[in-house]
Amino acid sequence: MVRCSAAALRKYSNFIDSLRVYVRGGTGGMGYPNLGGEGGRGGDVWFVAREKTTLKSIREKYPHKRFIAGTGANSSVKALKGEKGKDREVHVPLGISVLDDDGKQIGELNAAGEKFLAARGGFGGTLATNFLPCKGQRRTVHLDLKLIADVGLVGFPNAGKSSLLSKISHAKPEIANYAFTTIQPELGKIMYADYKQISVADLPGLIEGAHANKGMGHKFLKHVERTKQLLLVVDISGFQLSSKTPFRTAFETILLLTKELELYKEELVTKPALLAINKMDLPCAKDNLDELMTQLENPQDFLHLLEEEMIPANTLEFREVIPISTYTGEGIEELKTCLRKSIDEQAEQVNEEFRKKKLLLLQTSKEEQMNRSWHS
Repeated sequence: MVRCSAAALRKYSNFIDSLRVYVRGGTGGMGYPNLGGEGGRGGDVWFVAREKTTLKSIREKYPHKRFIAGTGANSSVKALKGEKGKDREVHVPLGISVLDDDGKQIGELNAAGEKFLAARGGFGGTLATNFLPCKGQRRTVHLDLKLIADVGLVGFPNAGKSSLLSKISHAKPEIANYAFTTIQPELGKIMYADYKQISVADLPGLIEGAHANKGMGHKFLKHVERTKQLLLVVDISGFQLSSKTPFRTAFETILLLTKELELYKEELVTKPALLAINKMDLPCAKDNLDELMTQLENPQDFLHLLEEEMIPANTLEFREVIPISTYTGEGIEELKTCLRKSIDEQAEQVNEEFRKKKLLLLQTSKEEQMNRSWHS
């Protein structure tokens, strides 16, 4: 039976990907009835995306998790128009979704410097309000973190994802021979000779039923959403979580991983995907690989052998299938080359689509100008 150690659980508790905070805009300043002066508006609360910021650091720095902007200045004889209250800026990590108390997404911050108005300041006192100020907006919001990476490593526990990340990048994830080694997402970067960098996220191992939130499934699956591509990592010898769970072959593992992604969010299986077949240094690995490649070439011919609930509606189409061994280093350089090629192709495709849209807009604009000149 696989167990998480107490130390591992403590380590997980140190990783925060969701934080509930209270925000309140500043109250406006008092108006000046005798001279018709207007009070200053209250300050606003802003979330600002900044690199090297974590939700954990926010919680430690602001244990009360309350962010209140400054009050607007009162109108006076010296300054009939009161000054605006001081804004409150809260630095948050990249990849944050801002949710209201009902779970509805009201904002998103993905790039450094992006800002979101969390709470607006109240208006200062004016003739319309009998010179009395208005209170600022107040609410409780949830900051939900989803990692942003070029590639997300997806696999069942002990498939070798952490070992792979340490081989292809400078990351140093914890590695051991028990299943739940990775209990928090790890980020690494592949560095290429021409200084190109590709970010890779090692996501904690899924288990069957992750889509239904088994094994903290939702906590981990949500991080797959913002990765550009998927790299499934599968043990060529198959996988068994514990003595009480069924053994799964490499082919079954691929189908189950696809099913879990599909049940959580269908769009995930439309992402470009590659497949790394790990542990090719094990005995019988070559024979198992030959069998797996036959199954992957014609998956429909083998689906009747599986339980119906294991079969995904759509099978993943892999851009590349790369046999590797994180133990011997076999296939690692080829995998890095394939990842680079796939990411570059996707970027070129996005650029091409952007160029086509821009060209279409120019053509439409020219046609509209010609129509206007014709009618005039």
